[in-house]
Amino acid sequence: MAEDDAAALPPRAFRELRDLIVTNRSKLPKRLAQVAAYAIDYPDDMAFGTVARIAEAAEVQPSTLIRFAKALGYDGFSDLQAVFQERLRNRPANYDERLTSLDSHAAGIPSPGALIEGFCGAARRSLERLVERVDIVKMDAAARLLAQADTVYLVGQRRSHPISAYLNYVFGKLRVRSVLIGSPGGTDRETLSFAGPRDAAVVVSFTPYAPTTVEYSRQLTRQGTPLIIITDSPFSPLVSENGVWFEIVENDFEGFRTMAATMTLVMALAVAVAEERRGSDRNATPG
Repeated sequence: MAEDDAAALPPRAFRELRDLIVTNRSKLPKRLAQVAAYAIDYPDDMAFGTVARIAEAAEVQPSTLIRFAKALGYDGFSDLQAVFQERLRNRPANYDERLTSLDSHAAGIPSPGALIEGFCGAARRSLERLVERVDIVKMDAAARLLAQADTVYLVGQRRSHPISAYLNYVFGKLRVRSVLIGSPGGTDRETLSFAGPRDAAVVVSFTPYAPTTVEYSRQLTRQGTPLIIITDSPFSPLVSENGVWFEIVENDFEGFRTMAATMTLVMALAVAVAEERRGSDRNATPG
């Protein structure tokens, strides 16, 4: 992206900056794209790291960070870094602080009504963003891929696990063979070794990405298993050319993120898979 392409007033909110990077990623020269990927994957490091340390981690020259900032319309790297720092100042760092920050919505302990209003507002914004950004062509492709699979493997750790668990439940009701990864016996790697090109996998993870989920997605890619990826960035380590990926950004209320958009997406996807299979059965039945 040429420097003249950037707006006179570059973004001052991290989400807007992130959208700018994603929108222009295909125009960025190779080294600047390298910095962009690092910035999206490690925003905390971008906030307080030194130019030398960030450049080393991103495997670029320090001058590349300055070029990257200017390409986005900032005066220099410090000007860009301030956006990453502001993101951290506005985000409660841990659950105790998140609970404390809720007090600002009411005197003392927030009322259940205030909490409902706050979380509903966050969920509503997440769903509005989903409607605006979901790619129907990708939805169709994902539904066909899953409908044709012999077995669907479901991978999701930590806060993504409820998504995989729900898909396992609904696929069972819809008579779609699936395997939920999350064995208490620690045999997930062995279970995934059975997956192949005739199967498919749904892999879900958001920043900070669960290391085991990244490991399993790479294992599945090596085995040639098509993937449906649900994540929050085109620079996510989960994104693979071997399948279809969806970008979901959930809004939060005082640091607590809803899963409204993600759950809505997988509900729609599960039903689309069932419809795709039913259509295939009708077409296969002699008239």
